[in-house]
Amino acid sequence: MKLAMVSGANRGIGLAIARELAGAGYRLSLGVRDPRRLPKDLEHFTELSFAYDAADPGAGRAWVEATMAVAGRIDVLVNNAGVSDHLALMEEPPLPDEEAEAVLDRLLAINVKAPFLLTRAALPHLCASGAGRIVTVASMSGKRVLGLNAGYQVAKHAAVALSNAARRTGWDQGVRGTAVCPAFVATDMTVKHDELDRAEITQPEDLAKLVAHVIQMPNSAAVAELLVNWRYEPGF
Repeated sequence: MKLAMVSGANRGIGLAIARELAGAGYRLSLGVRDPRRLPKDLEHFTELSFAYDAADPGAGRAWVEATMAVAGRIDVLVNNAGVSDHLALMEEPPLPDEEAEAVLDRLLAINVKAPFLLTRAALPHLCASGAGRIVTVASMSGKRVLGLNAGYQVAKHAAVALSNAARRTGWDQGVRGTAVCPAFVATDMTVKHDELDRAEITQPEDLAKLVAHVIQMPNSAAVAELLVNWRYEPGF
């Protein structure tokens, strides 16, 4: 049985992906804020529930090492943990530079630095698999600029670049990387958007099905970027 590591697996997209992969026969190593809150239905499939804090630079390597100690292999890495803090280039009233810098640091630390370090730690083991898969949950904001959340857009563009860099690095060893770029998904992160009909936007379970399909594709049919939307956008 192949083993998949999934970060941010206690809710939203990460939880849906974990459940979908469990149903597809994968063993799981789940990085969650509080392992005690892991849903009961995943306990049978979970080799390891690791207290993963994406803001901690050492957490990624520690989680990879703990996974190898327990399971002895890593075949799939899903970089899902992230934040969607808002940071515009201009606000009214203007945000002090030191406050803007703090928000930007958090966006980059969790959405870019954390998956970079986690991927770096897991990549040798994914290469050893011969058919390693890396899925980085980015965003449509990593492919185009539509709203005014510049900080988030910058971070998600970087996440897409990270996915392609991992894909390039491990290609000859059978690693295939996919940047999954959804628009609005019905999770806690989008509750603040009162204008959205939550029954119409993309559901976490539907996104999870796409992720499971992508990672099960053969090496000869790699999907570099997967754009997912619930509405029509010119150019996509």
